[in-house]
Amino acid sequence: MAATTIETVKSALRAQQIETPSWAYGNSGTRFKVFAQEGIPRNAYEKVDDAALVHKLTGVAPSVALHIPWDKVDDYADLAAHAKNAGIRLGAINPNVFQDDDYRLGSVCNPDPAVRKKALAHLLECVDIMDATGSSILSLWFADGINYPGQDSLRARQDRLAEALSAAYDRLGADQRMLVEYKFFEPAFYATDIPDWGTSYAHCVTLGERAQVLVDTGHHAPGTNIEFIVAFLLRQGKLGGFHFNSRFYADDDLMVGAADPFQLFRIMLEIVQAGALEESANIAFMLDQCHNLEPKVPAMVRSIMNVQEATAKALLVDAGALAAAQREGDVLGANAVVMDAYNNDVRPLLAEVRADLGVDPDPIAAYRRTGHAERVREERRGGQAAGWGA
Repeated sequence: MAATTIETVKSALRAQQIETPSWAYGNSGTRFKVFAQEGIPRNAYEKVDDAALVHKLTGVAPSVALHIPWDKVDDYADLAAHAKNAGIRLGAINPNVFQDDDYRLGSVCNPDPAVRKKALAHLLECVDIMDATGSSILSLWFADGINYPGQDSLRARQDRLAEALSAAYDRLGADQRMLVEYKFFEPAFYATDIPDWGTSYAHCVTLGERAQVLVDTGHHAPGTNIEFIVAFLLRQGKLGGFHFNSRFYADDDLMVGAADPFQLFRIMLEIVQAGALEESANIAFMLDQCHNLEPKVPAMVRSIMNVQEATAKALLVDAGALAAAQREGDVLGANAVVMDAYNNDVRPLLAEVRADLGVDPDPIAAYRRTGHAERVREERRGGQAAGWGA
């Protein structure tokens, strides 16, 4: 590959930005057990500090998403100032309408008008928080659904969902947008109210241009062609962003690229081919992971490195050769172009990119040298560690 092309690839990789989630720095676990670790942040400020360290180590993680009320503070402007002083910014705001007892039968789709009113009030509160933090993204996921046929009206629940989404959409500022996530099952097992990209897409089309689909890579049935979904949504201008993670069976929330790095590459190939890696495409690349067993900060660093590797390989695909093979109907030749790029060892290239960014070419080794794990183990003794519901 020509040197000019390599420089173009490096430039794109230097410009890449990947948002980390505040909840990934807290304690988490399975539905059976939350596993405590030492040195876990006790509040939103300490989560921001850990996110800032991840950015310092990688150079490409300049924002951290908040989850409300897990990250509730008295003064969000002050939290935003703390983030700025740490070298990052506050990113997407994620409402929580699934943990209160009131939401047993759903939140915005609940048959009880009082519960729906409470859930909507929280969504609107989160837009207020966006105003205070400078966030431009309201990231919505609903656990709403039913477990048994006849438990509730499927159509009525869609009506209630549309009403709540419309109210929240109308509250958004001109520079803010709503990303609507979907999940094909769990915790509802008979019918989930937003089970797939089509349902999310249909609601977003009705809402308007500032409503887009959020693709969580772990929220699909095994064998789903996620890159097709990405390509379709890009074509329609309705892909708002990603929640990157991996799953072996369902929504495991493991490190992105852990289960199927080739799938991550194929997704990024669609992004690159559509020119959607450019900042002007406004695609939010966000991680959504829960590190139950592994230490939090290095797991975040490794996840970012996995996204970078998939992106680098996608950028190395010879677009001209691929297009020519496709025009000629050369099935094997076209596949070979893709596989040649995927089989590249891009680690030396990414080491150069990191050096260009002024960070260590080996972020994991750099993390070990910081002594962060040992330091926070002592500094964060006492108090309540952050985690699910805390």
